[in-house]
Amino acid sequence: MTTEPLVRMEHVRRDLTLSRELTQTIIPDMTLEIGRGEMVAITGPSGSGKSTLLYMMGALDRPTSGQIFINGEETSRMREDRLTALRNRTIGFIYQFHFLLPEFNALENVAMPIMVAGTGRREAERRALELLQQVGMEEKARNRPNQLSGGQQQRVAVARALANRPALLLGDEPTGSLDTASSEQVFELMETLHAAGQTIVYVTHDAALAARATRRLHIVDGRIEDGAGA
Repeated sequence: MTTEPLVRMEHVRRDLTLSRELTQTIIPDMTLEIGRGEMVAITGPSGSGKSTLLYMMGALDRPTSGQIFINGEETSRMREDRLTALRNRTIGFIYQFHFLLPEFNALENVAMPIMVAGTGRREAERRALELLQQVGMEEKARNRPNQLSGGQQQRVAVARALANRPALLLGDEPTGSLDTASSEQVFELMETLHAAGQTIVYVTHDAALAARATRRLHIVDGRIEDGAGA
């Protein structure tokens, strides 16, 4: 019995139009699968296509050609409203920068996507507080982003990414803005989630963090090298 991978990309190409006459190919032809429960690190030099690949996996960017399946659904030509719904229920994002809403406190920032998904405010805030406790931020729950350090802001952003228990957790340099201690705390949380069955894919320049994944995809010029593909 075979299990459908959580992410499947078939002959995906991504071109970037720079001008009417000039097009740059970011990813020429990518075929890969991300199995359920994997923890995959994407590495490679700057400009190699790592983030583009990650954003297409997360339905934030569309391929120029080819097909992408997320949780069994073909997303390449999906309407934007359906893509939004898919992202909300299936995918959590951790970016290098926190993107917290400045007018809301930490608890509200984490509770917001839970409420958007249809959960009442009281239950959403209970879940949000649990997540803040997981990342060591419960004592700062009522602080606004400008009252938090950079590391604290990022930990709140990690909690927010986990708000709706996503099947797929994507990180674009998720510890890149953190100090060593905070980075280790966040990554240990990711490892705990993975041990519980969470599928995680993350871009990193940190060789030590990449080595802790179950699989590594090294990207050079939009292609997988080192035999690290599916």
